[in-house]
Amino acid sequence: ADQKNPPDILGPTAASAALMLSDIPWEGPVAAVRVGLIGGQFVLNPTLQELEESALDLVVAGSREAILMVEAGAQEVDEETLVQALEFAHREMQPILELQEAMARALGKPKMAWTPPESLSDEEKEALYRLALERGLSAVLQTASKGERSRALEAFAEALVSEALPKLEDGTPDESKKPLYESAFDEVVRKELRRLVLEEGKRADGRTPKDLRPIWIEVDVLPRTHGSAVFTRGETQVLGTVTLGTGRDEQIIDDLGIDETEKFLVHYNFPPFSTGEVKRLRGVSRREIGHGNLAKRALKAVLPPEDAFPYTIRVVGDVLESNGSSSMATVCAGCLALMDAGVPIRAPVAGVAMGLVWEGERAVILTDILGLEDALGDMDFKVAGTRQGVTALQMDNKVGGLPREVLKEALMQAREARMKILDLMESVLPAPRPELKPFAPRILTLKVPVEKIGLVIGPGGKNVRALEELGVEVDIEEDGTVRIYSSDMEAAQKAKKRIEELTMEAKVGEIYEGTVTKITPFGAFVSLFPGTEGLLHISQVAPGRVRRVEDHLKVGDVIKVKVHRIDERGKIDLIRPELEGKIPPRRRG
Repeated sequence: ADQKNPPDILGPTAASAALMLSDIPWEGPVAAVRVGLIGGQFVLNPTLQELEESALDLVVAGSREAILMVEAGAQEVDEETLVQALEFAHREMQPILELQEAMARALGKPKMAWTPPESLSDEEKEALYRLALERGLSAVLQTASKGERSRALEAFAEALVSEALPKLEDGTPDESKKPLYESAFDEVVRKELRRLVLEEGKRADGRTPKDLRPIWIEVDVLPRTHGSAVFTRGETQVLGTVTLGTGRDEQIIDDLGIDETEKFLVHYNFPPFSTGEVKRLRGVSRREIGHGNLAKRALKAVLPPEDAFPYTIRVVGDVLESNGSSSMATVCAGCLALMDAGVPIRAPVAGVAMGLVWEGERAVILTDILGLEDALGDMDFKVAGTRQGVTALQMDNKVGGLPREVLKEALMQAREARMKILDLMESVLPAPRPELKPFAPRILTLKVPVEKIGLVIGPGGKNVRALEELGVEVDIEEDGTVRIYSSDMEAAQKAKKRIEELTMEAKVGEIYEGTVTKITPFGAFVSLFPGTEGLLHISQVAPGRVRRVEDHLKVGDVIKVKVHRIDERGKIDLIRPELEGKIPPRRRG
């Protein structure tokens, strides 16, 4: 990696090129491009630096004919601009596709023959479909509960296959055909589910195409966390929690690109119990990483600037039950938890997953799809954003390509649903809470001269360790910005005072309460604050002639002194403010 260009965009194209040159049969080529939006202009494959300025980070993969996959993060970009960006991406990837085709013609291997697995004939499938309708498949599919529907479908399939199996000469069912009929039943379910949508406008749970599932929201559900919320949509439920941390909690990004750290973390957890399964808990799955990144893009666009809210923020979305669209429920739960934590986000964010059923000239877009509709439909299009525009989207489809009109309609229908969800979210929590939760760390920020950073740290970090013994964490940046974190504001104030004392600079005319540290024949040295001393000349100790300083002052005395002068070498002359005007200040020779 050259640390200028994101290397990830080459992956899909490289994989496609390898398949084109191999003997593996497939329907490629495909290519991927990245699109940025800078100053209202689309930028093809922007550099890392350009992405910092871009309002859009859009990755599109496609074939000659159509767009196959989309991933994007955006700064509240409107739907029409997104459609134009998708068209721009598809147009610009054509030369890459042409190059792969030319490579395959010149260097590719002949494709191996492929025989599809055995299946029922079209006539047998049609007969199975008609029998399923006669036995009431439509009613089974429209069972509202996922669990009840799954159990009913399982029992229905077993009975239907047993009835449909051809008989042997002795009259017993031909069990050798059972796997073929079981596989065909999945196609039957898909066909009827799609027919219900296209012809009757009915969905698996009885909704119409544009209906959202019932939504239930609760915030501040966990008393010890810094922010929490539960978002339930139908049979999908996510618990969102927010933890606020310090600069030390930033995640180090180990990447081929530029070395960096991340102050905003989103973790999506999908435990087996959320779908009624018993599995061993292993490492984080690809699904969890991908959905977490999608939710992160959706929420990151509305976070406050670092100088206004310098916390490291961790959002965790725990899926408690799932029947489709758990990543978008994580966006909603995460947003509500951020608001509950008092994070001053610019605007609330909501997300919804859109689906598609497309047969010939008929296309119906589905709002808030179920898991079954995702599996048996033609598109999974997740869209998240604010009232102003889109902040994240992800799309894959199974139809080989989508026309502009379908893409735009899906985006606009998603916007309509998003507004309804935002209305419900804002009815529960209209705005971020004005104060942080009691157990969240507070931050005090101050600036110290760069040359005094070493004084704050101390030899071997001695001073910082002493500060942390107060119950605080201290972060010091190269520009002299010091941040003090603590859930105990009194401890934070003590730490701030110590740092101010360590880094204070004497100012001419200011009066300080100092401590006598040393007596000499010519005067007394007085510590104004740690690391800074001034000389109170013998002539300024008391009115009249002073023969011995010890007669008036002793080490440890606390006295008020005024800075009279600071010379070019930084030496400080002090006077007694109560004697000012009574004793002429001494002049350096």
